[in-house]
Amino acid sequence: MPHRHLRLGAPRASTADGVQQALLDRFAAIRTELDVPAEYPADALAEAAAAAVGPAGAPDRDATDVPFLTLDPAGSLDLDQAMCLSRDGAGYRVRYAITDLTCVVRPGGPLDAETRRRGQTIYCPDERVPLHPVSLSEGAASLAPGQVRPAYVWDLRLGADGELTATDLYRALVRSVDRLDYESVQGALDAGTDDERYLLLREIGRLRVRQEQLRGGASLPMPEQEAFEDAEGRVVLHVRPPREVEEWNAQLSLLTGMAAADLMLHAEVGILRTMPEPDPAAVRRFRRQAGALGASWPAEQAYGDFIRGLDRRDPRHLALIHAATALFRGAGYTPFDGAVPEQVGHAAVADAYAHVTAPLRRLVDRFGLAVCEAVASGGGVPSWVRVALPQLPAIMAESDRRARAVERASHDAVEAAILGSHIGHSYRAVVVDTQEKGVVVQFVDLPIVALATGGAPLGETVTVRVGSADVTTGRIGLTLA
Repeated sequence: MPHRHLRLGAPRASTADGVQQALLDRFAAIRTELDVPAEYPADALAEAAAAAVGPAGAPDRDATDVPFLTLDPAGSLDLDQAMCLSRDGAGYRVRYAITDLTCVVRPGGPLDAETRRRGQTIYCPDERVPLHPVSLSEGAASLAPGQVRPAYVWDLRLGADGELTATDLYRALVRSVDRLDYESVQGALDAGTDDERYLLLREIGRLRVRQEQLRGGASLPMPEQEAFEDAEGRVVLHVRPPREVEEWNAQLSLLTGMAAADLMLHAEVGILRTMPEPDPAAVRRFRRQAGALGASWPAEQAYGDFIRGLDRRDPRHLALIHAATALFRGAGYTPFDGAVPEQVGHAAVADAYAHVTAPLRRLVDRFGLAVCEAVASGGGVPSWVRVALPQLPAIMAESDRRARAVERASHDAVEAAILGSHIGHSYRAVVVDTQEKGVVVQFVDLPIVALATGGAPLGETVTVRVGSADVTTGRIGLTLA
């Protein structure tokens, strides 16, 4: 399920005992309640520290002359992807370097065991709980500029239309030359930059978006939300639609994941990220919601194209984006060894797909990368990988469950904090769903979707009264006026 990218901004009030402190307390309680791992065991930290000093088994191949660059949110230090884009005749060449953790995580060691316990990095509004110790994720394994790092290098050739035509993969030493962020790159492009690196990202990104449309794929980029306390001590939620550059960057990751799936399927060994087609009843319900909220959806238009055209600044369309998450359910991991599984596709990607581009933040990627490199080099898949493949779906399912629960509880707390200063007030809202206990409404003037007691037709504009809001539990009480 897509994440809503909620973060807690710096307070804009001077009160030390304000509502933002209550939120910080609640976020800490959520991590405790949901058993989010905190400190690393001493033996895992010791192994990480030793690996940071002297990584083992570094590749012989030297690709430090390739001008890789990283592109991430501003301030990011756990950099596990770097790109080098160039023209290749009438087509394009995409070199995508991914952190090689085989040099720093010993199979069967304490660090391996701890990362299996965690499964993935957990993102909370106030902090993140990393999969790997920061000495690795922000240090020895991060593709920081000017640092020589071991990496898996995907060498992908695209035709003039952006379609993948050839795949190569090898381990090599790389050195990033620049650390870029989404905001500055988007700003430069909007200002008319002539930097070929930026222009190629836009050119290839748009072609890959078009390829997604041709495949029948669907993306659901959720808006970023920032909660902060204003000068009057009220919590305010600012919603920022995704930038185009973020989608183009995501398309490169998807491209690599599809190339990885092809390698795995050819060798009949690996682990795919799979998702069934949306339930027809869910699609029909979503179509009814779209009509009720005034969004035009031609009968012949695929749901992916419809979602892609929604305006993320329109409260009604924003409600539809949240409602569309019901179409992106059922994703899981499908391991196989010796025969291709019955289900290989990912409905939203509209192709076979594997997670291999975020090993610092997601456990399964480390194993998928090892499979792909072994296949590409003609070597045997390591035994530690084969043994782990059937274990990974359960590990990742539990990790995903915890991450979603943290996200859900955090949003509930923030919405309660926002409405805490509006108790007794009434607001316009739109009914976006109906349930046995009431109706789900999208506030028109506040970026909040919540359950209200009472009944009203789908799509109806209603007045909602705020009766209660408790940050410590994340519960709010709304009634239809």
